[in-house]
Amino acid sequence: QVSDLAHLRNLQTYSLDSFVGLDSVTRRNLELTRTLRDGKVEGSLLGVLDHTVTAMGARLLRRWIQQPLLDLERIQERLDAVEELCPTPTGEGRGPFLRADLRRLLDGLHDVERLVGRVGTGLANARDLATLRRTLERIPRIKRLLAQARSPRLRALNDDMDELRDVAALIGQALVDSPPILLREGGLIRPGYHAELDRLRRAAAEGRDWLATYEAQERERTGIPTLRVRYNQVFGFFVEVPRSKAHLVPPEYERRATITHAERFITPELKAREAEILSAEDRANELEYDLFVELRRRVATHTDRLQRAARVLAELDVLAALAEVAARYGYPRPVVDESAVIEIREGRHPVVERMMPEGARFVPNETHLDGESHRLLVITGPNMRGKSVYIRQVALIALMAQMGSFVPAASARVGLVDRIFVRAGATDDIAQGRSTFLVEMAETAYILRHATPRSLVVLDEVGRGTSTYDGMGLAWAVGEELHNRIGARTLFATHFHELTGLADQLPGARNYSLAVKEQGQGVVFLYRLVEGGADRSYGIQVARLAGVPDHVVERAREVMARLTREQGSKGAGEHGGRGAREQRSREQRARALREISASYMVGEGQERLLVPADDEVVWAVVRELFGLDIANLTPVQALVVLNEWQQRLRETQRG
Repeated sequence: QVSDLAHLRNLQTYSLDSFVGLDSVTRRNLELTRTLRDGKVEGSLLGVLDHTVTAMGARLLRRWIQQPLLDLERIQERLDAVEELCPTPTGEGRGPFLRADLRRLLDGLHDVERLVGRVGTGLANARDLATLRRTLERIPRIKRLLAQARSPRLRALNDDMDELRDVAALIGQALVDSPPILLREGGLIRPGYHAELDRLRRAAAEGRDWLATYEAQERERTGIPTLRVRYNQVFGFFVEVPRSKAHLVPPEYERRATITHAERFITPELKAREAEILSAEDRANELEYDLFVELRRRVATHTDRLQRAARVLAELDVLAALAEVAARYGYPRPVVDESAVIEIREGRHPVVERMMPEGARFVPNETHLDGESHRLLVITGPNMRGKSVYIRQVALIALMAQMGSFVPAASARVGLVDRIFVRAGATDDIAQGRSTFLVEMAETAYILRHATPRSLVVLDEVGRGTSTYDGMGLAWAVGEELHNRIGARTLFATHFHELTGLADQLPGARNYSLAVKEQGQGVVFLYRLVEGGADRSYGIQVARLAGVPDHVVERAREVMARLTREQGSKGAGEHGGRGAREQRSREQRARALREISASYMVGEGQERLLVPADDEVVWAVVRELFGLDIANLTPVQALVVLNEWQQRLRETQRG
């Protein structure tokens, strides 16, 4: 669509240095505006914080979430404004009343930004202008309400807010209160606004009065009480009578059409008056349209003022919404400073907390990060213990603080963060032919290239997409790089227990885990962060909690015990290089699995082999699987290899 862009008046400089760096992977993993699972707003940070009451405010809140600030002064101004709109600790003060009154006045305001755009492009109809007028008429009341504000940002917004009384009056004087949506059929302009229009309307009204009189006269003269004078664009004005009464019409009536239940006629009197009546109505409608276009042009000359008012209203809506969230959920004001410290007491995940079932309680946790002794926190333990939730909640709390929001914690101190990186689970990039592990490494490489000592890095299970030793080595090296060279504040969640050794080697590394309480053969996850690394993975217990059948879980215990014994028995006799040791380890695991499989009893007196111990074809496939270089395998290549294995195994089965 090609149109005039007169409504685009000012270009604002956008600098990346003004906002916290958030790459697309981090935005997705933090679920800032959409959930990973189904792409919905509900379940995202936006879904929790969006208590705005205008479309303008909702759009601005989305931008604030995606663009946290780096300017400490602007952050403090926003926090001051939110604080003034919140209740005081004693429950006194004007905050709650100011917030409620402001939200009541903002509620129902129409989208000034979009309306101004329609006006500027010549697309606005009369209802758009009437809607704009009703919105502008609320601004003086909002301005009077904010006159009592004390925070610098609220006072500045009030000073910037143009009441636009002249624009509202201009529209109100010209347009009727509820104009039709069509522009060329009249009924737009208020009586008394234009003298010539009033004269034409009187002429048209007199013509309609004559028609009503003529209809009554003809009913009486013909004795047809159901006679009607009607109009269409084909015949103009005509007389319509029921077919059963057609024999009563006078001879001067000229038949023009016959329809199912009626006859239509024209008369000399109607034809004589028709041109006069239609001329007055057409000229009035045409003049109304011209007057409306001129009104729209005059309103468009105030685009700058209208856009500025829209920006002020949107920001007031966002600040009031953040105050509403803080008051409703008990969020305190964070301390944001230029230190390197992130200190969170009883922090909670803002989204998970809100999505929990009724009666459930989110377990809060402490966090201490700095640029010195607590630079790298290694968090170990199995899935389902809350590692991923915990590390993401720290990133979200830092982000919320720097966007000017209160935060879900008992208290929080956030030293300015210049970039936030969140690397979590990856999937195959089939379009680019990249495996899961390659995607994971590409994301990790991006972090290592762009992180700074001011950054907050959140890593979840780096290295799990490849073999155990490769993954462990990569995770260890990444941890060292972040600690030694980059110095970024880092949360590193991993299932590699060996990474707890980083705390022995690096002065700024600390080990943490999430507490577990064992009950017989089961476990209860307490979701409480404790100092020290996890000593077990609890993978089998997690499988039981996930609903894996009991007999499968018990069989897993047997296999694990056998493999553990094999691992322990080979340790004393190890010799040779790392490659030789890994090869022996793979062979011993394969041999142990063959023996375990061969002894697997699934029913009384019946033996079934998971993998026949003497089937060389099957074990050849197993050996190839162990030696497969997954890191350098594309999805298509993986499917080719899988198909080849399947064909070989099927041939063995047929043989």
